[in-house]
Amino acid sequence: MNDISKVYSMGGESVYALNKASLKIDAGEFIAVVGPSGSGKSTLMNIMGCLDIADSGEYILDGMPIEEYSENELARIRNLKIGFVFQSFNLLSKMTALENVELPLIYQGMRNKEIRSRAEDALVSMGLADRMKHRPTELSGGQQQRVAIARALVTRPSIILADEPTGNLDRKTGEEILRLFVDLNDAGNTVVLITHDMEIAKSARRRFDILDGEVTEAKRAGSKKAEAKKHV
Repeated sequence: MNDISKVYSMGGESVYALNKASLKIDAGEFIAVVGPSGSGKSTLMNIMGCLDIADSGEYILDGMPIEEYSENELARIRNLKIGFVFQSFNLLSKMTALENVELPLIYQGMRNKEIRSRAEDALVSMGLADRMKHRPTELSGGQQQRVAIARALVTRPSIILADEPTGNLDRKTGEEILRLFVDLNDAGNTVVLITHDMEIAKSARRRFDILDGEVTEAKRAGSKKAEAKKHV
């Protein structure tokens, strides 16, 4: 991203949600974007995830400016390349955990047998083998977030965008979810973690701070695992 800006008109005034934000993320990195509420971090994630477009600046994804992608190509990127994890889980309440995880694959037009197999595998990998038939209201907050992560992973995306993924969880459960993201990064996924919590950001290998729409890279944070490796 080079000089990305997003401007909203409020009460006759222009408010910069992003103000010439620049950052570069390489494949396989685990980065955190840290900032208080209203700082522009969710706007940044939406543009990064092709859910929104910038008013100015350049966003290059896989070596090609985003404006050169067709709408169909952008939809394919959102469905195949990027997995989204949100604070509020965004699960459909009338569907079981298994049915929620199957949805992205149904949108892809995949065969029913493969849909069921991949959705089950994703839930098993999240430790939810015995919760597949449960609806969201029958699951704890941590279990709901694991279902949401399984849904994000079932398409086998290379990029995971997580917006305050531990925000509705207690500290212990939040730490468990963060360990999952560390493991996913170790497996080769690019992980972008959006958070207001500096402690949570320590799980990432690099950190960007955002305030009033302006982005600056912080000193290398390093995860606890990375820190441990330094002393081996």
